[in-house]
This record gives sequence, C-alpha cells and structure tokens, in this order.
Amino acid sequence: MVLAELGGSISRAIQQMSNATIIDEKALNDCLNEISRALLQSDVQFKMVRDMQMNIRKIVNLEDLAAGHNKRRIIQQAIFNELCKMLDPGKASYTLKKGKPGVVMFVGLQGAGKTTTCTKYAHYYQKKGWKPALVCADTFRAGAFDQLKQNATKAKIPFYGSYTETDPVKIAEDGVERFKKENYDLIIVDTSGRHKQEAALFEEMRQVSAATNPDLVIFVMDSSIGQAAFDQAQAFKQSVSVGAVIITKMDGHAKGGGALSAVAATKSPIIFIGTGEHMDEFEAFDVKPFVNRLLGMGDWSGFMDKIHEVVPMDQQPELLQKLSEGNFTLRIMYEQFQNILKMGPIGQNLIVQIQSL
Repeated sequence: MVLAELGGSISRAIQQMSNATIIDEKALNDCLNEISRALLQSDVQFKMVRDMQMNIRKIVNLEDLAAGHNKRRIIQQAIFNELCKMLDPGKASYTLKKGKPGVVMFVGLQGAGKTTTCTKYAHYYQKKGWKPALVCADTFRAGAFDQLKQNATKAKIPFYGSYTETDPVKIAEDGVERFKKENYDLIIVDTSGRHKQEAALFEEMRQVSAATNPDLVIFVMDSSIGQAAFDQAQAFKQSVSVGAVIITKMDGHAKGGGALSAVAATKSPIIFIGTGEHMDEFEAFDVKPFVNRLLGMGDWSGFMDKIHEVVPMDQQPELLQKLSEGNFTLRIMYEQFQNILKMGPIGQNLIVQIQSL
C-alpha cells in the first residue's frame, strides 16, 4: 500500500483517541500531536501541519458540543476533511476527448521515471478503449528511444522515434503529424530530462511545445524529493503551462506525503501516482478515495473501477443472465478466476481496497 507507514500512524492515533473512555482536550491533543508527528516524518511542510491542527481545533470545540453529539465521529470527520483539503489542489485537470486527436507532452527532470510513465499512461487509456501512440523526442539521454521502444512493444502501443535525427523538435513534430494522419486519439510526446533545472531544458521544452501545440502538458516528478516538490513544480509551471502532475515511485519512499501535499499547494492537479515498476502499478489519483485508503477505511469506488477494467462491459449482461438462471459452469468459474488474476496482486488491490468496509 502506498504510504502504508503514514496511514498506519494516523489510523493508530485515531484508534487510540476512539478507545479513550472520555474524549476531552487531553485525548484530542494526544491524537493531533501523533498525527502531526506522522505527517512531519513524511516530509509534509510544518506550516501545512500547523494549519491543519488549528483548523481541526476550530471545528472541534469540545466545550461547545452538546452532550448528545458523537465526539469521536466529529473528530474523525474533521481529520478526514483536513487531510483531503491538504491534498486537494482545488482545480481539475484538462479532460481529453475520445475520438478527437489529443496531444499530451510529458516533461520533468532526468531520473523521475518519465519514459516509463509515458507508457503506463498510454496503457491505462488503451485499456479504456483509446488509441494511444508514443513519440520519443528525448535525444539527450542515450538509450531513451530503446527504452520507450521496448516498453511500447511490450504494451502493444505504436511508437515513433529516430536513431539518426538529433533535433527533438523535428522528431516531435513529425511523430505527432504522422499519428494524427493515422487517426490516433491520444498522442504522447516524451521529452528530454536534465540532471538539474537548466535553462536549456526549459528552452527545449518551449520549442517542442510550440511545434506540437499540446492539449495537455504533464509534469512527472519523483516523490522522493518530498516537500522540495513545491519549488520544482512552481519552476516548471512558470516555464510551460503545466496542466497536471504525475508523482512516481510512491511505493518506495517515506517522503511521498510531503511530495503530494507540496504539489497540491502549487494548485497543480495530481492526476496519477506511480506505485511500482510494472505497467499496471499506476493509479488514477482521487483525493477522497485515496485518504479513505490511507486511513484504512477502504475504497469501494476504486474497487468497482478495477472490476469494470477486467470484466469486459459486453460480458457483464450475459454473465448476470446466466447467474440469474442458475447456470454456473466450470467455464464461467475459470473465466472469473482469470479476471481476478488480471486485477494484480491480491494484497495490493483487493484486500487494501475493501479492508474495513
């Protein structure tokens, strides 16, 4: 589970408060101090943690609450709402239109997992019936085109790139033009990354952006930088019109919470989080279900989305009809087992999403 340590610490703090015989100021303070400690360890900015504490205290005024109120429930709800507010940038990302050619440009620093994320993004939409294609405009890093080619071949996604052309602007322009002619409705352009925020990187991004005229620019960021994500996201946002952010490597670092909250503070919508190296370890980011899972409260909506992904829509009415008539054959059982296997590791998807429900 992403941020399992942070979620466990917050859940334990809430549980200890719920188990207290009397909910008084001491119980509330102990709970909030424990949650604050967990958030600070996850590299969330001190100011954000302090503001969250103050907001919860304003909402939960124990002296003013009437005797009949469920204080435990009110405190839990206040904590949930404040965590949602901390991770919510308050604005939605641009929505692509299926059937109409849409160009998405990926930008970011080198080593953030940009090329892998491009393929994951394409694969995610491919499963939903889109026609994605990949363009490798990364001429700076040796092996970038080979990596994209290997990933795209594995995911059965068309790709475009060149071993001889050194101008990333020309490659991007030619690739986008070719796939538009072939009626692909999601054209993803992978651009060069750099070791640090160089002026040359931003200039190249602006040139590729001007040549391809993308509908959406996505900034890919490594979660391990924690709250430093704020400055990085701001720098990119000021150079190109970043419309959304994808945070990678959420499975392997304790600073993921800091990165999430820092990006949200820049008012950039987070649309996906990378939770592993495999193609399917890529989740759409939605604040409320994410906080639900973080607090061990389960996520029915995410669970149902996963089921709809693996059980084809055209098979669902037929399956329901057979089950309602009492026809449950070994063939149906085999197909359902295959569908469950497509959902990925049981610990990652099934148990985590339906726990505590």
